[in-house]
Amino acid sequence: MSSIISIHSEQAPKAVGPYSQAIRYDNVLYLSGQIGLVPDTGKLAGDDLKSQAVQVMHNLEAILHEAGTAISDIIKAGIYLTDMGDFPVLNRLYADWLGEHRPARATVAVAALPLDARIEMDLIARIPEDTHEG
Repeated sequence: MSSIISIHSEQAPKAVGPYSQAIRYDNVLYLSGQIGLVPDTGKLAGDDLKSQAVQVMHNLEAILHEAGTAISDIIKAGIYLTDMGDFPVLNRLYADWLGEHRPARATVAVAALPLDARIEMDLIARIPEDTHEG
């Protein structure tokens, strides 16, 4: 029987509502949306897209690591931008973060994000078969 396991990393911002940072179901990890909050301060990493996007990726990577998986295991990314004018900068940062890995992705413009963030990103990743639950 499959079970649902909540994943929490101290290296990423705590969930501030009724949700988990990530949920593992079988060998699939569903990561909740992350904005560019610095875990220690609970404040945005900066006002610009670059500082927020880098922090988002750092937060997501911390959660992936906690679950025993890595960037190369990302299957799909959802990216939400408040300004599509930020798309070229985001694309460069995202490509640098992923290296040669190219998961499926959707990028959409949204009217607003929590705390006036410029970007939010969520992920779906696989968990390698040899990774033990915990």
